[in-house]
Amino acid sequence: MRRLFPHPALSLALVVLWFLLVQRWTLGNLVLAGVLATILPLLTSAWWPERPRMKRPFDFAAYVLIVLWDIVVANFQVARIVLFMPRDQIRSAWVTVPLDLRSLEAITLLAGTITMTPGTLTADMSACGRALLVHALHAPDPDAVRDEIKARYETRLKRIFE
Repeated sequence: MRRLFPHPALSLALVVLWFLLVQRWTLGNLVLAGVLATILPLLTSAWWPERPRMKRPFDFAAYVLIVLWDIVVANFQVARIVLFMPRDQIRSAWVTVPLDLRSLEAITLLAGTITMTPGTLTADMSACGRALLVHALHAPDPDAVRDEIKARYETRLKRIFE
């Protein structure tokens, strides 16, 4: 079974994603989702020599809910900044976020989380892999942005993956 589905979580995610995209439950869509969920992990398994290990999968579900909530809140904050704040009062900043994470999957998830949250964008990662460069739309206190990213996201990801 492991040979047919080298990454079962990826296969399940592909099926769910497929149904979210097509928004129709039909037998044809189920068959196509099954084919994609079987073939794509097989074709990409050479680039995944080790499976990412989540030590606390239930904490990951909580993390997803926190990120979704933060995305909703950040949308309103960005709308307020863009629509009502005078241009000369917007304080964009580049923030360096030092990383305590070592798992590549966790670092990638952190960078993606920062980018998905409106108002922030992960622009680069240091060559040594120990820091992310983040652009914040409005950061009167860049240290507070860094501290919030570390406290809100990085500590949770560290608990989940390391």
